Amino acid sequence: MFGREFNSLNKEGKKVGILGVPFSKGNGKTGAEQAPTAILEHGLLKSLTNFDANPNLDVEDFGEVKFSSKKLKRPVSDIKNYAEFIGCIERVSKRVHSIIEEGRLCITIGGDHSIAAGTVDGHARAKDGNIAILWIDAHADINTPKTSHTGHPHGMPLSFVVKELRDHWSEYPEIEWRTPIVPARNIAYIGLRSVDDYERLIIDRLGITAFGMDEVDDLGIPEIMRRALKVIDPEQNRSIHLSFDIDGLDPLEAPATGTPVRGGITLREGIQIVETVYKTGRLGAFDLCEVNPQMGREEDVRKTLQAATDLIKAATGHRRSGRTAKIPT
Repeated sequence: MFGREFNSLNKEGKKVGILGVPFSKGNGKTGAEQAPTAILEHGLLKSLTNFDANPNLDVEDFGEVKFSSKKLKRPVSDIKNYAEFIGCIERVSKRVHSIIEEGRLCITIGGDHSIAAGTVDGHARAKDGNIAILWIDAHADINTPKTSHTGHPHGMPLSFVVKELRDHWSEYPEIEWRTPIVPARNIAYIGLRSVDDYERLIIDRLGITAFGMDEVDDLGIPEIMRRALKVIDPEQNRSIHLSFDIDGLDPLEAPATGTPVRGGITLREGIQIVETVYKTGRLGAFDLCEVNPQMGREEDVRKTLQAATDLIKAATGHRRSGRTAKIPT
């Protein structure tokens, strides 16, 4: 008998830390701050810990990040909610660094995607910069403060952490703690379909690997993953940071999100991406962002929460192959 339950490859035991970041000041819409609680209440921890095929999974809930706005020495006008954004991601960076230092896979549940500026920073510092980033998203999120059309930080997290773009942030206050040491060649996108002109220029000039939906359609996820991992982790020795914006999925799969774009990857393909990274044995951090429980009908929210749960389960080693039924004697 085969169902949609997830079996596990986690035979040797795996330590996982779950961290919630209830932050939505990065995208100009309320609701994403409710996602960590909503996903947990949907049954995430029970589905991870009460699974008879996965007795060796050690899951610790680290609760939600507590943060406050930074007191700025001077005002910042071109980045919206800058004081709140910096206050949040500095704290996130410290918490992620601590969880990874414990030897745990850090799973961070946002919140909007601006929180990845903190999760990547914390991961990079914990691994002395030896990380690779796989970014699953409809959007590139690599605008600088000067190229952004909106000023929303959720469109800028990658520019905050990439080594080659560090000077674009040098004039901004209260960021002395950050460590932008990840080179652009260590990044790959999958699922792009809404990229700003300046972002396209940045991607091309820095030589960042980027697979749009046309290439996903042409090549398929297995080949896309083979190519992406070969580029960003050629020696197979880097800790992989998998940052998954739920709007990377098609809105038919995950409608409760703030900036949906039609024509995205399927949930099946999304799970396949996460499973593939997990099977490398080098998944060090996983972000799940931009679920918004205030968007859409009740059924839309339920569907999106289930998609988020399935992706997180895949990041802990659960598989889709089903369980073997016990035959009564």
